[in-house]
Amino acid sequence: MAEVVGVRFKEVGKIYYFDPNGKKVNKGEFVIVETARGIECGEVAMENREVADEQIVHPLKAIMRIANADDLKTVEENRKKEKKAYELCSEKIAKHKLEMKLVNVEYTFDNSKILFYFTADGRIDFRELVKDLASVFRTRIELRQIGVRDESKMLGGLGICGRPFCCNSFLGEFQPVSIKMAKEQGLSLNPVKISGACGRLMCCLKYEQPAYDYLLKITPKQGATVKTKDGMGTVVDVNLLTGTLKVKLDAHQDGAPQTFKRDEVKLVKDSKIVVNKEELEAFKDIE
Repeated sequence: MAEVVGVRFKEVGKIYYFDPNGKKVNKGEFVIVETARGIECGEVAMENREVADEQIVHPLKAIMRIANADDLKTVEENRKKEKKAYELCSEKIAKHKLEMKLVNVEYTFDNSKILFYFTADGRIDFRELVKDLASVFRTRIELRQIGVRDESKMLGGLGICGRPFCCNSFLGEFQPVSIKMAKEQGLSLNPVKISGACGRLMCCLKYEQPAYDYLLKITPKQGATVKTKDGMGTVVDVNLLTGTLKVKLDAHQDGAPQTFKRDEVKLVKDSKIVVNKEELEAFKDIE
């Protein structure tokens, strides 16, 4: 076990562990730490606590100090400089006629590096752009290409549910989302309905999946053979959330399917939910 402090560098970002270095810090305080990209100022998202060694990436860097008024003023000044750097970089991109979209700009706390985040359809030769920017800012320049999910997380917005993007409001890290999840949740396999503003599968499919995994274990799937009070039949439709099944009875093949609750039938042979190759090919661009 080791004592750590969790620090976050973006409002809704990943939490990194640091050695408290004998300091007791409170959640919401700002601290100065050394990171892989330089000296940074981050917000304490997790107070001092003991965690297992296997959860830590060694060596654990120590907190340099708790941020003072001058440090917070530097952070504020950097935010202002980032806006100017964004405008200047946008002009340079247009000047060099590069097919790229500037998304965000970040100064490191000590101004040792400026990071420019952008999106593009393919690889971009931005060597001349970097030289141009370096001659203006006279510091290290890093251009980092990001994906459409990262762009949405940085910019924010409203999802089709009417609420702020999950990635921008509370999801610290992206989790893999698959078309199989959409199928298991009984959603229409329509890209417009199952993809977010970023054009990829909605993140909410992932964190709702455990509930559906449980319901799938206790509910016969479409195509399953079940025994009902009216005889044997085949499940032709399932509503996982309400637990209702429509069963085509073997004794009444020409009749309409009968409706039963999942606890009113006995499973004889279950079916499987399978994503076929055609579906995988059709939705590969939004996974």
